[in-house]
Amino acid sequence: MFTRRSILAVPAALAVSAPAGAALAEGAQKKKGGGLNYIQLDTLTATIIRPNGRRGTMTVDAGVNVPDSGLHDRALQSLPRLRAAYVQWLVSYAAGLGPGQPPDADYMSLNLQRETDRALGRPGAKLLLGAILIN
Repeated sequence: MFTRRSILAVPAALAVSAPAGAALAEGAQKKKGGGLNYIQLDTLTATIIRPNGRRGTMTVDAGVNVPDSGLHDRALQSLPRLRAAYVQWLVSYAAGLGPGQPPDADYMSLNLQRETDRALGRPGAKLLLGAILIN
């Protein structure tokens, strides 16, 4: 006869014996993609005004490609600083957008790259923008 405890133990045992679990246990980090030099950032958000006058949200997916190993280590250590600089710039940019005006990806990329260079102290890291969504 099965008990609740024995039923719950089966998925846990399968998860431990899975190859992916073994790889993660050995210290391998799972990445979303982009290669070894790529650092994926959490989604950046800012408030916008919709065409009907109500508030909306602009979300931006971004990452940083840093081929230089020394600068890559510095970028990893500076992730909170980078994220704060990006969000601060995005909030001020979104506040200046007119109701229903679409964001300019080229302008955003240029200025966020400038924020990247400023936060890291020198050029060498390339900001990559993903999806820019307005909700």
